[in-house]
Amino acid sequence: MTHQDLTTLLDFHYWARDRVLAAVVALTAEQFTRNLGSSFPSVRDTLVHLYSAEWNWYQRWHGTSPSAMLDPLDYPDVGRLQAAWAEHEGRMRAYLASLDDAGVQRAIEYRALQGQPYRSTVWEMFHHVVNHGTYHRGQVQTMLRQLGAPPARSVDLIVFYRERNAAVQAP
Repeated sequence: MTHQDLTTLLDFHYWARDRVLAAVVALTAEQFTRNLGSSFPSVRDTLVHLYSAEWNWYQRWHGTSPSAMLDPLDYPDVGRLQAAWAEHEGRMRAYLASLDDAGVQRAIEYRALQGQPYRSTVWEMFHHVVNHGTYHRGQVQTMLRQLGAPPARSVDLIVFYRERNAAVQAP
């Protein structure tokens, strides 16, 4: 796994996140927080979980192992979540940019939320962040349909690649 591979995956992750958030912004406050009985009760809680997990991994990369997730109540609307996540994206990208191919192979010791010790390579953790995001974005797509709202535009990885390749080839 190379630094460039991880950069591409992170680009995909934020491209897909932005597509989902663009669909979610059309929800009413009630729809955003409505309990739909999913893994996390609402669209908001699912998205905050996703952002929180990403935030936790970033903390681990910097020597701190959080023992809790962020509180969804701190994000009462899509705008607040978007702003926090966009700011965090800058930190994620800066951290990845600070690494080279050897850096992404480095193993980091950390603790899970319940305190169990683990050791993983940076690239494994980045892969997890992206895969975790894919899983929960799929849940949000289903939740949007349950709410009668239009789902986000396709968030498939191949669509990302097609669009990126078309942009590179455009005159």
